[in-house]
Amino acid sequence: MNYYHQIYQSTAELPAQWNEVAQSSIFLQTDFLRALEESRPTNLTISYVGIFQDTELVAVAFIQQIDLNQLETFGVRDSGLKIIIRDFLFKNYAGKLLIVGNNMLTGQHAIACRPDISQASILTYLKERVCKEYSEQHLEIFKDFPEEELPNFADSSFDKSLRFTSQPSMFLTLSEDWKKEKDYVDALSKKYRDQYKRARKKAEGIEKRQLELPEILELESRIYDLYAHVARNAPFNTFFLAKNHFSSLKKNMGESFRFFAYFEEGKLIGFNTLFQHDELLETYFLGYDPSIQKEKMLYLNMLYDMVGCAIVNGFKHIQFGRTAMEIKSSIGAVPVNMYGLMEHNTPLINRYLDKIFRFLEPEVSWTQRHPFKS
Repeated sequence: MNYYHQIYQSTAELPAQWNEVAQSSIFLQTDFLRALEESRPTNLTISYVGIFQDTELVAVAFIQQIDLNQLETFGVRDSGLKIIIRDFLFKNYAGKLLIVGNNMLTGQHAIACRPDISQASILTYLKERVCKEYSEQHLEIFKDFPEEELPNFADSSFDKSLRFTSQPSMFLTLSEDWKKEKDYVDALSKKYRDQYKRARKKAEGIEKRQLELPEILELESRIYDLYAHVARNAPFNTFFLAKNHFSSLKKNMGESFRFFAYFEEGKLIGFNTLFQHDELLETYFLGYDPSIQKEKMLYLNMLYDMVGCAIVNGFKHIQFGRTAMEIKSSIGAVPVNMYGLMEHNTPLINRYLDKIFRFLEPEVSWTQRHPFKS
């Protein structure tokens, strides 16, 4: 491979051809990267890698360094002795993460190549040349590749890396017969039509509307409080968003980033966010008032609203991301496994990484629902 690379710390430094090479993912393009640069979590450092052949930019990569030791808590999934052991292991042996990809998103947003360039050759180059420049990190992770791309890791440089998968991403493909939300509801079996009607009944009186940048800025403190409630009660965290994260995304991405707010008697009680690109609607972070969420079935109503938004706007797929798999499957989403490769910088720990990973990331037990008529 006659590649060479340049590492950039700012979007202002990126070569002019960057967006052209990165066109397959809006999360590798400069609008999103600039927004993240302006509002990144405090324990996260970002690098952009340009890979060149001769003088031409042929591939781009996104790298995050995450310092878990800066977090007050890793999440609330475990308790008792297990949480003490987990926290000790993370702080001392996995506190510094090198992620080729984006740990704030679900999916392969690690690299993009020109069509005539082999993805396998770029991954090997990153492993052999680029990652070695981050030798102080405990764990090196290539994140969230679909199963069909795993053969691109066949090079011997990945032989010591652990292939792993954790919680699946939940994915919904919309039927061509769904022209309006009612068509989707009619496709549900009676049990799940009743669930839809019950949720919509509970949400009566709640005002839903899309916010633009001035309103997001005006409500920024309340938005952050609602997000923080959900984040602090998540099973596992590697970061917490900056307060200005959503306003920065709206400022830089415009209509590609949508912010939907829920009000009761004029008070913001919840929100969800979406990215749109090509035929895909991709869910992002959300927040809600815990004193209202259960009574109003707010989260379930948000999921139905996302489906309605996708139908009305002509999208073909919705990427719902990880977590809450069972409730997402109850509205029609199906699990899709994503895979990663990880390697520890200490050979002895790396030898037992599979057992350690299964201890720290136990399999989540859940029941997949099948809401559509057979």
